[in-house]
Amino acid sequence: MSKFEWGVIGTGGIARAFAADIAFLGDHVISAVGSRNLEKAQSFVKSIPGAKAYGSYEELMKDSDIDAIYVATPHPSHNENVIAALNAGKPVLCEKPFAVNAAEAREMVAAAKANDVALMEAMWARFLPHYAKIREIVASGVLGHITTIHADHGQRLADQKIARLVEPSLAGGALLDLGIYPISFAHMILGVPESITSTAVFTDKGVDAQTSMILDYANGAQAVLNTTMIVQTPCTAVIAGLNGYLEVNRTFYNPTSMRLTLFDGTVTEYPSDYKGHGLREQAVEFARVVKSGAKESSILRWQDTIAIMEIMETVRSHIGLKYPFEN
Repeated sequence: MSKFEWGVIGTGGIARAFAADIAFLGDHVISAVGSRNLEKAQSFVKSIPGAKAYGSYEELMKDSDIDAIYVATPHPSHNENVIAALNAGKPVLCEKPFAVNAAEAREMVAAAKANDVALMEAMWARFLPHYAKIREIVASGVLGHITTIHADHGQRLADQKIARLVEPSLAGGALLDLGIYPISFAHMILGVPESITSTAVFTDKGVDAQTSMILDYANGAQAVLNTTMIVQTPCTAVIAGLNGYLEVNRTFYNPTSMRLTLFDGTVTEYPSDYKGHGLREQAVEFARVVKSGAKESSILRWQDTIAIMEIMETVRSHIGLKYPFEN
């Protein structure tokens, strides 16, 4: 059986984590890495036997051996990189956040449609085994009518001098980098909210250090979400319905354990014995999509990705977060 061959654009931490997790799969391989700096690409592939190093993204996109491209560049570059790859006829798995704003996300989806090429947001948590179990539990109705979601994602990063998190020119801030996890989680369960209330604390450079959101839904449910890059928080999630609640342990967006507690006192534990980071399930799903001839995944459709970007855009408008390169 031939292996699914990946080209990786970008050589940062998430690209290296993706490559390490792909190594758990026997039928996937990183066959090429592209960077604007050839030495960085060459350094990256030293630990990947047989992988090629390219000193430009364009060279990698021309490689006929590549089945799909994983875009792992900083998110302000996603729109340009993804559209270029799609125009080159390459299926693209694009790291989260998919884009900086909803307009960019729509442009990327339009390019996928125009080129008739597969495209998927690499919101890797959506494809993890425990997320599949969460969807199964919710669909079973055991929780009853769901009224409440709590989810937080906080890491102490603001004082770590990480440019992509603190610089407005790199679309920094907690919301796009960290807040997308609780927002995507709430969207997976409750869909698109009817209204949103948001408030934020800003850094001295003008990006959000902490943002809190309440998403209200037409059926009376609420999602209470928080993201912060000032401090570490429990990073847990709860889905509560009339008949019980599901607790997703730290860290809810990573492979982890869960606990279902029903109103009658019944408790069901869902332990985790997962090995690895968790980035490979999205690769498996995207390969399935590409091989099937489909253009998007039913687990995370284009309309879902755009809707999540629209939620974040609404939050940004409420808190007054705008980047200098936006019109």
